[in-house]
Amino acid sequence: MTSQRNPAGNLPAITLSFWVMKICATTLGETAGDLLSMTLNVGYALSTLILFAAFAVVLTLQLRARQYHPFLYWSVILATSTAGTTMSDFMDRTLGLGYLTGSLILVGLLIAVLTTWWLTERSLSVTNVRTLRAEAFYWTAILFSNTLGTALGDFLADDSGLGFAGGAALIGGAIALIAAVYFVTRSSPAAPRVALFWAAFVLTRPFGATMGDVLTKPTDHGGLNLGTVGSSAVLAIVLIAAICYTSFRPHMPPATEALDAEI
Repeated sequence: MTSQRNPAGNLPAITLSFWVMKICATTLGETAGDLLSMTLNVGYALSTLILFAAFAVVLTLQLRARQYHPFLYWSVILATSTAGTTMSDFMDRTLGLGYLTGSLILVGLLIAVLTTWWLTERSLSVTNVRTLRAEAFYWTAILFSNTLGTALGDFLADDSGLGFAGGAALIGGAIALIAAVYFVTRSSPAAPRVALFWAAFVLTRPFGATMGDVLTKPTDHGGLNLGTVGSSAVLAIVLIAAICYTSFRPHMPPATEALDAEI
């Protein structure tokens, strides 16, 4: 698992458009996961198995890729979001662990993955992934962070008393604070950019989860009652349009060139 990757990388540059598509993909993951498990009544356990099978397929293709393919990369992100949604719901609801306990378990798993990644590779860089093993750690961390985001978003929306809009506002404020810290400290070589990236990456998932709930849940539960089908269709169109835009605009540098000095 230590074979060298293409120096140009098969991962995207970390730009503003990356974060826009990340939020869109995680929101779509929430609505699509709910569409399969609840609207179509497939159930959390079977939905998780189906979506993990899809995740395994696109992840295998991504790991075999020698350069960055936008639709493939974002297919894996979307797969981690949908699988993470149903896996979190299975843990919290079917197994009866509850949102808080489920969140704490997933925090522990994410910390374990990141710690093992660091001890093995001596790096948590997301712009300089040189080995197949490092990319495997990268995707494992993303899967657990997206699963954690679902549980955390549900906890804030349902158990904390904030509601869907309140939870989204709280997480949005935290993301804005992280962005402010990044821009204030980006010229400092001592700035904790890796930590800021993973904090933002984790928080964009519950932000997407709560925004997905705002779109789909009934009005008497604080949502807009757009339904999982309509919301998923609109979000899919937006995500595809964003991927097309970033794919065909003037050339952007690969991840290893864009932010190696920053993350």
